[in-house]
Amino acid sequence: MAQTVLLRGPSQRDFAKTMIDRAPVDAVVTIKAATRTNEQNSLMWCLLSDLSRAKPEGRMHTPEVWKQLVMHACGHAVQFEIGLNGQPFPTGFRSSRMTKAEMSDLIEWIYQYGAEHSVQWSDSYDERAA
Repeated sequence: MAQTVLLRGPSQRDFAKTMIDRAPVDAVVTIKAATRTNEQNSLMWCLLSDLSRAKPEGRMHTPEVWKQLVMHACGHAVQFEIGLNGQPFPTGFRSSRMTKAEMSDLIEWIYQYGAEHSVQWSDSYDERAA
């Protein structure tokens, strides 16, 4: 039986410790930071769409390509492959695997880049998502 525990306080930590003590031989335990929220993901795509429309520095990219460019600029491992039509396309790192903190940093980078290039944001986004 698989069990997921969010370690939000002492009672959840105690429960997790108890589960480990009762775990069968060869059980697997994984502890990792929580991944990005749906709100962060929605905000990221809104910002990337705004970048795509603004064409900063004359760059005309889809939001999907902007995502890869921004992730690369923030130090995440991404790569571009050459497609069958001879055009490059992004592959590699997925934002769904990012932690909340990593996504927050990515969103802040987008805001900073946009501010430096006079990008007009289409709405007043909820800063709590960052």
